Amino acid sequence: MTRAELFSQIQKKSSFLCVGLDADITKIPTHLKSEADPIYSFCRQIIEETADYAVAYKPNIAFFEALGPQGWETLQKVVELIPKEIFTIADAKRGDIGNTSKLYAKAFFEKMDFDSVTVAPYMGADSVTPFLEFEDKWVILLALTSNAGSMDFQLIKDENGKPLYQSVLEKSQEWGSPENLMYVVGATRGELIGEVRKLVPDNFFLVPGVGAQGGNLNDVAKYGMNSSCGLLVNSSRGIIYASRERDFAQVAKQEAKKLQVEMTELLEKYL
Repeated sequence: MTRAELFSQIQKKSSFLCVGLDADITKIPTHLKSEADPIYSFCRQIIEETADYAVAYKPNIAFFEALGPQGWETLQKVVELIPKEIFTIADAKRGDIGNTSKLYAKAFFEKMDFDSVTVAPYMGADSVTPFLEFEDKWVILLALTSNAGSMDFQLIKDENGKPLYQSVLEKSQEWGSPENLMYVVGATRGELIGEVRKLVPDNFFLVPGVGAQGGNLNDVAKYGMNSSCGLLVNSSRGIIYASRERDFAQVAKQEAKKLQVEMTELLEKYL
């Protein structure tokens, strides 16, 4: 998917919602667990009910990997369920070097046909650039995350007082462009989102942390939105586990709709 196609979907749906498919076998509704492929059934119903409001889906690969070979088969079926006009994100956080990265890229881009994959930048250019060689595919680079441990490294300052995350942003601009490079920027970082936006004014951000993690959607838009929206705001638990009863998919739809309504207002306000 190209940048123009992604922005077109945002405009069409008046939404920049990404639904995270953190399909935890221990948390899905009990009545699904007797089915032959309960995770597939869960994801299928979530997708069917939320597709009108989502411009992206983000399967968390770990929840599928943990199920072994069947989990990989389920993941492939889930990806095939997602409408082609909706952006797909393999939340895999890969980050190896050379041929290994290229093979990871082939797995997610060629074999499974994801539009994008999350990548860790710690090992530098040769861990990231193999993913950028695929046409109309995207790297979503970890930049400023919202987990507690992010402060262990990301905010360490060099001798000039520059935090490490800023060095990552600046250096990575040499590897890709706003046409194939996004950044993960946590919603709970508040005004720091604005600092990231100053350094990379044109790139899209994937923003987790809205909803169950306490991130504020208005702040994300205020500090992070650019002229082509430039945001994919992810909600996982707040949507997919809003109910664990038989009505789980309908309740997920209601929660997705609530976010989409807020996003419509923010797009009108800031775009």
